[in-house]
Amino acid sequence: MLGLDFKEIVTIGMVLFAVIDIVGTIPIIVDLRQKFGHIESEKASLAAGIIMITFLFAGEEFLKLIGTDVHSFAVAGSFVLFFLALEMILGIRIYKEEANTSASIVPLAFPLIAGAGTMTTLLSLRSQYASINIVIAIILNIILVYVVLKSSAKIEKLLGKNGLGVIRKTFGVVLLAIAVKLFASNVKALFV
Repeated sequence: MLGLDFKEIVTIGMVLFAVIDIVGTIPIIVDLRQKFGHIESEKASLAAGIIMITFLFAGEEFLKLIGTDVHSFAVAGSFVLFFLALEMILGIRIYKEEANTSASIVPLAFPLIAGAGTMTTLLSLRSQYASINIVIAIILNIILVYVVLKSSAKIEKLLGKNGLGVIRKTFGVVLLAIAVKLFASNVKALFV
């Protein structure tokens, strides 16, 4: 019925959860709250969801417009995911963000929640899974993002710095494995 597949939704949801890394960004969220005051969780979550769903459906057309295909984008995306995973595992910063003056839509919705890694992942997932399952996984992740944004201070106190570090490194290893699988499954299509 409509291509709904619970296993796919769980798989996609876990991939997006690892890429979005909302738990790993709690220290950044706490810092933003201290710098800019109140964080509009509803606005940030809704904007991130709209960005992700729009890119899921319009991203492929955009790629055609610039003369590339989903498999090429997926291979390029596997490199982005690889470097994101290295950042998470090694605790280094490869991607430098520009300084912001507000914590509204930027930098929360974009690029923290719906950043380059998420966009790349969405198009890569679209080449392998049904769109309806991806949309459901996006919505589930956005609900989780909203909950985490609303309770970031409580989560930080509960897990502590060491707990957050362990979670971040664990999801980094998962993301690294996903990057390798994504590369292997799409690179073949480039040479066919």
